[in-house]
Amino acid sequence: MEPYYYDSALVSKRIHAIITAHATPQALNWLQQQLQLLQEAKTTQRFNITFTAMPRFTGKQVISDTHIAEANNFFIYGYTLDRLARIWWLLQLPSDDRSRYVAAIEDLFSAADMNEQITLYGALPLLAYPEEWKLRTAEGVRSNIGGVLEAIMVHNPYPAQYLDEPAWNQLVMKAIFTDKPVHLITGLDERANPELVQILRDYAHERWAAGRKINPMLWRLIAPFIDNDILPDINRLRASDQVVDKEAAALACAQTGFGPAKALLLQSPELAAAIANESLTWVTVAEKASSL
Repeated sequence: MEPYYYDSALVSKRIHAIITAHATPQALNWLQQQLQLLQEAKTTQRFNITFTAMPRFTGKQVISDTHIAEANNFFIYGYTLDRLARIWWLLQLPSDDRSRYVAAIEDLFSAADMNEQITLYGALPLLAYPEEWKLRTAEGVRSNIGGVLEAIMVHNPYPAQYLDEPAWNQLVMKAIFTDKPVHLITGLDERANPELVQILRDYAHERWAAGRKINPMLWRLIAPFIDNDILPDINRLRASDQVVDKEAAALACAQTGFGPAKALLLQSPELAAAIANESLTWVTVAEKASSL
């Protein structure tokens, strides 16, 4: 079995091209020297030393451009140069020996400081032997470090592809609890499931009972499962004095296949028209909610 599910050499080349466009000649020379030393020494110690030392030699300037490094939804956005260089360096670790590779990556996770954790979790889609990192990812979801959570959640295709349902549901709920940009979670709609819907409804009812606001993105996940039991929640949302709640209710009604809910949308022609012309989307709801 191939260790990667993508062309690792191609991804490495594309990431290195981005690094080359932003790094100093001195930093590029240092990276090349480290690669040569790694190829000669073939030791995990050499690999770890370079991974840790990266910021001192590359700098931490932000790469402002947004890049897609590989067709499999790996986004590079707002990265610092040292983070991107570390991701490239991870791709240089020999992966022919599975047990040795996994042990090396686990050692990095175990010893990582906050910025190194952010890099490692953000690089999950690019690590070899992807099945090996499911438990590590679930552990990361339990972190209280905002940067780590965002690295796992935002534009990261790994969780949706590899986490089992309970771990996935925990990720979504953690994103809601910590006010992370839920709409930027890759696979959000595809991984919606009845168990998550029940968890979300229980959460919504608790928030309502306490007189507290609810993240309107919650209803995006409930929408495909609307039925007679859930319809009263949608009507309550429509009666909210918050415009963003009314918009979320309208989007949920537009998204469902449940006839009575779709009929409710006809009672809000302005919102229906906004949905039709795409001036009202879940992205606009998420952006409005984040500013409240």
